[in-house]
Amino acid sequence: MNECAYLATVARGLEPIAAEELESLGAKNVRPDFTVVHFTGDKDLLYRVNLWGRTIFRVLMPIKEIKCYNREELYKNVNKISWKDYLEPNNTLAVNCTGGNKNLNHSHFTALEIKNAIVDQQRTKTGKRSHIDTENPDILINAHINAGRCILSLDSSGSSLHRRGYHQAMGLAPLKESLAAALLHMAKWEPTIPFLDPLCGSGTLSLEAALKGLNIAPGLYRQRFGFQTWKDFDPTLWQKIQTKAKDSQLSELKAPIFGSDRDSNMIRQARSNAQNCSLDSQIQFSVKELSQIEAPTDSGIIICNPPYGKRIGTDPELEALYKLLSDVLKQRFKGWIAYVLTGNKELGKRIRLRTSRRIPVYNGSLPCTLLKYELY
Repeated sequence: MNECAYLATVARGLEPIAAEELESLGAKNVRPDFTVVHFTGDKDLLYRVNLWGRTIFRVLMPIKEIKCYNREELYKNVNKISWKDYLEPNNTLAVNCTGGNKNLNHSHFTALEIKNAIVDQQRTKTGKRSHIDTENPDILINAHINAGRCILSLDSSGSSLHRRGYHQAMGLAPLKESLAAALLHMAKWEPTIPFLDPLCGSGTLSLEAALKGLNIAPGLYRQRFGFQTWKDFDPTLWQKIQTKAKDSQLSELKAPIFGSDRDSNMIRQARSNAQNCSLDSQIQFSVKELSQIEAPTDSGIIICNPPYGKRIGTDPELEALYKLLSDVLKQRFKGWIAYVLTGNKELGKRIRLRTSRRIPVYNGSLPCTLLKYELY
């Protein structure tokens, strides 16, 4: 199979983790950059990265880099590309634009200009044109502008890979699934180690731990990927990759996974999400006040994402919550390792335990810290 250059888009700060993940899947020439990881591979790898990627948003295949000092130059150079190599007039189309320069500083209008250049070429050559479908297009084109250059790529993923397809019920401030997977990596959690999230909300961390623990490819829950409507899509190869992934799944966890929350509605949502990916018999979700939590095993790893005042709760309430979390960890979890993600330094100080590590991480655009506590 022919080797191609690809770009994996990732959340800020997760580039090294995504690079490691890509290398484990067999990617070559892996090179992390700001919010992207460059790599090369064949069509088999492209399909597998989409199916197995836990920390990646999208996988892009660059088509061409063009000059785009202004609107006229952008249109002219997009119009020169042979678009019939990638889409037919009966394919629906959407253009997603990021970045910009002083003359192209509105991503919506820039995307519109690129779309116009493509459909005008189609009309000139065939008398027909692709219709626009922003929700579920056959072909999704990504344009990234930096200074006077624009990289045009085909988006092989379609919707972002962090949307696994199982997570229909969400809490008020849910972690992205890709960030949850990255936190498990940062915590060096392995499937042989018991896992607990005592503030689990709608269950994302526990669900991602179960997927990893059972060696389930997260992409198996998705309805479709962008590459399935590409002109060179190989359905036989795709079927083979899916079958191999399903055959490699485990039927039982090697160590238990627990999630609890004081809010019964949150636990209902978590159980519903677990049911959507047939994990309801694998994860032990329970309604429990933090003050009632006891260590379910002699050792294990806790990861939790308590609210930090951006969207939920008021500061006096949160100060009490962090102090309670500190007391519970200190008194009841000897032999465990705990990780607490917080975006509020002052609240983090309410956990009166010695940190053994402080890992910077972004939750969306919010700078946070993952605090590690070794509990003796």
